[in-house]
Amino acid sequence: MKKIFLLLSLSLFFACNSSEEKQLPEEVSEEELSSIPDNFGIVIHGGAGTIVKKNMTDSLEKAYKDKLEEAIRVGHEILANGGTAMEAVQRTINIMEDSPLFNAGKGAVFTNAETNELDASIMDGKTLNAGAVAGVTTVKNPINLAWEVMENSEHVMMAGKGAELFAEERGVEIVDPEYFYTENRFQSLQRLKNMDTEETELDHDQSAAFVDPFIKDSKYGTVGCVALDKDGNLAAGTSTGGMTNKKWGRIGDAPIIGAGTYANNKTCAVSATGWGEFFIRGVVAHDISALMAYKRLSLEDAADEVIQNKIPDLGGNGGIIAIDFQGNVAMEFNTAGMYRAHMNKDGDLEIGIYGEE
Repeated sequence: MKKIFLLLSLSLFFACNSSEEKQLPEEVSEEELSSIPDNFGIVIHGGAGTIVKKNMTDSLEKAYKDKLEEAIRVGHEILANGGTAMEAVQRTINIMEDSPLFNAGKGAVFTNAETNELDASIMDGKTLNAGAVAGVTTVKNPINLAWEVMENSEHVMMAGKGAELFAEERGVEIVDPEYFYTENRFQSLQRLKNMDTEETELDHDQSAAFVDPFIKDSKYGTVGCVALDKDGNLAAGTSTGGMTNKKWGRIGDAPIIGAGTYANNKTCAVSATGWGEFFIRGVVAHDISALMAYKRLSLEDAADEVIQNKIPDLGGNGGIIAIDFQGNVAMEFNTAGMYRAHMNKDGDLEIGIYGEE
């Protein structure tokens, strides 16, 4: 009876709350959280930006939707079979890292030096343990290395050659840097270099530094996944190739715990995609969790406050995906579009690319 009463109380609260700013009920204990009957869900993103239908062919739109569906179904199956949120996040991101459609893993963009530098992070909402890697050039799936850092080291973040040495010691798959070469991404870099403007050189021109070579427009390229498993545990992960034409070892928000990735069983799991400098300054992923924890906002309202107000006020844009301890989800963005998908415990699938879908 206690389980049923708790679940009904949490659900009815939001259904009956008619105030303009929704608030969470009093803090639910860990014992009560674990007593909630089996519930799970998963959300993914593949980047946000000026993604508009007029720049997208029917065949390319189908390719993106098919890959988003393939990826999310992998994670959903893991969760449906009683697997952990951590495993679902990692394996789902692997699918997107292995696709040239997204700016992560195989599809990573090029730096000014014509190399590919990859970043990733992952976080466990149950333990608040986390792992991250930055600037790796030979790791096929950076999210797997981030997991190794979390599980098999005393550290949270590793970078560059040291991270790659750790990857070899842990048996993480290593590839020749040529693996990451894709012609479209390389030509995108050449176009930016040929523009030779001060704004591009300083990485401040979002219309240039985030050009998507497939749709010839602005896109923030990152992939991410958040999940809630049947045990009530949350997890979040993010992986990216960063910014086209980046210099000086630039690192964005994706590997920064609290900025691009955050998970806490008491609130939510978040993965971000956007102009990294602003998401770092705004500590976006943690800020959403903090608004839930301290101001008792719902996930929906917390995400809206950060993405629609705080980040634009700072001068940045992008989006997030998130899921809370009840399975409520947010897919919030202030750009024209964001590649995204969601599946709940019933297997209902929602896929979107453009705004107002």
